[in-house]
Amino acid sequence: MDDLQLARAMFGTTMAFHIIFATLGVGLPFMILTAELMARWRKDKDYNIMARRWTKVVAILLGVGIPSGTIAGVQLSLLWPGFMEIVGKVIALPFQIEIFAFLLEALFMSIYVYAYDRLTSSMRITTVTLVAIGALASAVLITNVHTFEGTPTGFRIENGAVVDVDPWKGFFNPTFAVSAVHVWFSAYMTGAFAVASTAAYKMLKKRGIVAEFTFHRKALMLSLALGGIFSLLTALNGHESAQSLHKHQPEKLAAAEGLFETQRYAPLTLFGYTDREAQRVKYGIEMPWMLSFLAGNRFDTEVKGLNEFPEATWPPLYIHTLFNVMVMIGSLLIVLSLAGFFWRHGLKREMFPRWLMAIFIASGPLAMIGIEFGWIFACTGRQPWVLYRVMLTADSMTRSSNIGLLFMLFVIVYVILAVATILVLRYYFRRHPLTNELSASGAA
Repeated sequence: MDDLQLARAMFGTTMAFHIIFATLGVGLPFMILTAELMARWRKDKDYNIMARRWTKVVAILLGVGIPSGTIAGVQLSLLWPGFMEIVGKVIALPFQIEIFAFLLEALFMSIYVYAYDRLTSSMRITTVTLVAIGALASAVLITNVHTFEGTPTGFRIENGAVVDVDPWKGFFNPTFAVSAVHVWFSAYMTGAFAVASTAAYKMLKKRGIVAEFTFHRKALMLSLALGGIFSLLTALNGHESAQSLHKHQPEKLAAAEGLFETQRYAPLTLFGYTDREAQRVKYGIEMPWMLSFLAGNRFDTEVKGLNEFPEATWPPLYIHTLFNVMVMIGSLLIVLSLAGFFWRHGLKREMFPRWLMAIFIASGPLAMIGIEFGWIFACTGRQPWVLYRVMLTADSMTRSSNIGLLFMLFVIVYVILAVATILVLRYYFRRHPLTNELSASGAA
């Protein structure tokens, strides 16, 4: 790989690692808040135990997310100085506000963890609400910088100098609202299915232990309810995202669907792969007119094809596959939630069939894969620009060498952090089995 590919691969690997902790760090606090609300509504101490145990997971993930996020920030400055120069002059605001959002999250997480038994139910709900707000705000503010890359506003470059700077215009760039909502919904969806995955696995292991089986079934049904709601909301927001692409990044939408010729009544193509030479999606299934409807709510909406743009500025055509996988996973999660509720409440069965439990177990990793593919699609689909139609990625990168060595060193760090996270989680929950907490709760 040349230096540009190495730099992109290194930063991409960092973000692929960090986004796991960042997404769960947003989704799980909302699950904790919901459990606290359910405990108060149902007068059921099982939900209090859920909240406490999930909090320990968030605390451990936060301990890894902080260094991985710090590494990402350092790499932005090391690898992309040209981009960061513009960020410093135009869009530094979300980075600065994000510090306060993180402090809000960390402060009230500490209060919730260490003063749990001394807080009233109302104060616990208030505290964890502030944790959830801080976590979501951090994610939204970082997303703001990403949306600025796709729709850079609030400045001009004149004779190589940044002029006419308007930080608030850059902050509230045209795609910020849609992307922020998408991050919000998808993070809550992923947090819910991470819980569903764990609960389903534990249900299979604890089938003969009534108290633990019941506890995990409650966690599964709660997470399926929330996961289904936010999967559906994510899908609806995805429609708005497609319209945003149609308006602001038309070649990205065209590449996502393998559309080469501009046309009305454009089809939506599922599956297959994009063949650059043949200029079509091979082995795909076309849904007539649906891309036009997705882009503009009308079947006769004109959708621009890739041939409208210089080939040198086309996004990589494999983003069609990324887009398809992301959409298919989201659709599966919606169906999975509906199936779970139909089986439990429609058929009134205490135990799900093993094949359905296996899919529940897979739902957490699938949701995270959807997040990873969605992030890669969003960033790769903007290439070759780091600032869309303003600055090329190649023009913003460092001129330093030894990127390959740094890449290997950072990968070693991520492996160590990943192994440490797994070991700490296993150690903690083996030392604090659920049986002890359920017994203590029953005795109380």
